Amino acid sequence: MLADIMLGQYFPGNSVIHHLDPRTKIISTILLISSIFLAENYQAYSVVVVFIGFCIALGGIPLVMIFRSLKPLWLIIILTLLIHIFTTTGIIIYTLGPLTVTQEGLRLGFLMSIRLVFLIIVSSLLTFTTSPVALTDGIERLLKPFKAIGLPAHELAMMMTIALRFIPTLLEETDRIMKAQMARGADFTSGNILRRARNMIPLLVPLFISAFRRADDLATAMEARCYRGGDHRTRMKQLKITGKDWTAYAILLLVIGILLVVRIYVK
Repeated sequence: MLADIMLGQYFPGNSVIHHLDPRTKIISTILLISSIFLAENYQAYSVVVVFIGFCIALGGIPLVMIFRSLKPLWLIIILTLLIHIFTTTGIIIYTLGPLTVTQEGLRLGFLMSIRLVFLIIVSSLLTFTTSPVALTDGIERLLKPFKAIGLPAHELAMMMTIALRFIPTLLEETDRIMKAQMARGADFTSGNILRRARNMIPLLVPLFISAFRRADDLATAMEARCYRGGDHRTRMKQLKITGKDWTAYAILLLVIGILLVVRIYVK
């Protein structure tokens, strides 16, 4: 289960999306996530599916990685579907005791569940196609205007990227500790919720110790390399907006325009 969590993982590649400026990818991700909420019917969802499929193909991301990024959240997706099915009023098509399934509930539950899938895939595409270093530089440059009001742009960008980068590492460490504890007779699956929570203590204590040790090692390594962030930090690769980035913005704005037209004129 833990091995299937793909959040924060980077998939190296040589695609057009990989070569886009990280600022372009961050802004485009925010705009695309916001525009997904414009979709309210099947026609609009079809447009989103085509565009996301186009992005996946253009980025060269294997479908296996996309499905693996969705796998840990299937429970939330199914729960979202069931909540809308059994709580939305409308034309009743089936009754199961005190619960009723309505036509409107089925439609709304399906659309909300698919919307959640879209949000996960779009967010995953950003980390799949952007290295941690590029993501840090992009976030820092986007937050740079806020330095005028005292916002520590570089420090915030660094903390966000380090946290994102160490998610796979901590998940791998958790899986290793869990297997070691299970080999010694620990049980993390049986019993009620309270017992399972109590059984997690032997897992959480060494995990926190390992996380603090890694944080200390990272800080020592940065100091040993005389790392100093902020205005005087130099970069091997300078960020530069090119024609590819403007083309990406144009395509995204076209998709958003289509979604607006479909929302207004298609009922």
